[in-house]
Amino acid sequence: MALPYTLIIDPLAADDDAEVDGTFRAVPADAPALRVGELSTQRGDGIFETIAVVDGHVQESEAHLARLVRSAEICELPVPNLRQWRAAISFALEQVPAEGELAMKLVLSRGVEHGPAPTAWLSVNPAADSTAARTQGIRVVTLDRGYDHGVAERAPWLLLGAKTLSYAVNMAALREARRRGADDTIFVTSDGFVMEGPTSSVIARIDGVFVTPRPSGSILAGTTQASLFEYIRVHDYPVAERDMTIDELRSAEAIWLVSSVRLAAPVVELDGVPLAIDAEPTDAFTRYLLSPRN
Repeated sequence: MALPYTLIIDPLAADDDAEVDGTFRAVPADAPALRVGELSTQRGDGIFETIAVVDGHVQESEAHLARLVRSAEICELPVPNLRQWRAAISFALEQVPAEGELAMKLVLSRGVEHGPAPTAWLSVNPAADSTAARTQGIRVVTLDRGYDHGVAERAPWLLLGAKTLSYAVNMAALREARRRGADDTIFVTSDGFVMEGPTSSVIARIDGVFVTPRPSGSILAGTTQASLFEYIRVHDYPVAERDMTIDELRSAEAIWLVSSVRLAAPVVELDGVPLAIDAEPTDAFTRYLLSPRN
C-alpha cells in the first residue's frame, strides 16, 4: 500500500527551526500537489533519492540524506535541512504497512518557473517486484556513454556527480537494452572504462577481489554499493574502488548490479556472453540488504 499522502516540504526551513514537523504538510495522494510550471517536470531541474523501506524499516537513510546534500551543493540548490527531512521520513513510516517492500522518494526541485522558492516533497509507493532479478539474474549490455572518463573534471557543469531528475538518457538506455534483448545496461566511457548502470552501481569480482568503479565526478557514489562493501570487508574478503576497464569487466568471475530497491541482481549475460551466477555471495548479499540497516 502506498503512503496515503504526498508530504510537501518547505525547503527553506532553517536548520534551527524548533518545530520541524510544521515545515511539511500532508496532501492526499489523489489530490493535486504540484503546479504546472514546476521545473522538475518541465526540465528535470532538481535532485532526488529513492530509499528502500523493508518491513517498516527505512534502509540507509543517513547515507541517502548525505547524498541529497551533496547533490544539492553540486546543483546549487538550498542545502536540505536534515532534521526536517528526518521528521518527514518518520511521519511517513508511521503511515505505511509494517510488512513488505516499499520505495520512498525524496525530491528537491528548483521550483516553479519565476516562482519565489524551490519545492520539495516525499512520497512512498510499493516497490517493483525484483525477486526474479535477484534470484534468476539479469541480461546486460554495455553502452557507450559518449564521453571519456575525465569529462567531469573538464566540464563540472554537466552535474554528473549529482543524482538529478534528468533521467531521459537513462530511460533511453534501458529501452535500447531491451531492443538488444537484454534487461539492463552498464555505461562505459568512450575510452573503455566502466561507469555504472542507469539506476545502479556495478560490482564485479575480479581475481577474487570485489571491485567497483571509483566514485568520481562522473560516477555517482552508490549507497547500496558502499553498504555492501562494508559487509564484504567484515567477512574478510578484499574489495577495491578503482578504475575498471571494459576488458576487465568482461573477464570477471561474477558481476552484480546493485541499487536500493532492486538490491543485488547477478548478471547472467554480458553483451551476449553467458555468465554463471555465484549463488553463495548472491544469497548472502540479498539477506544482508533485506536486513534492517541504518
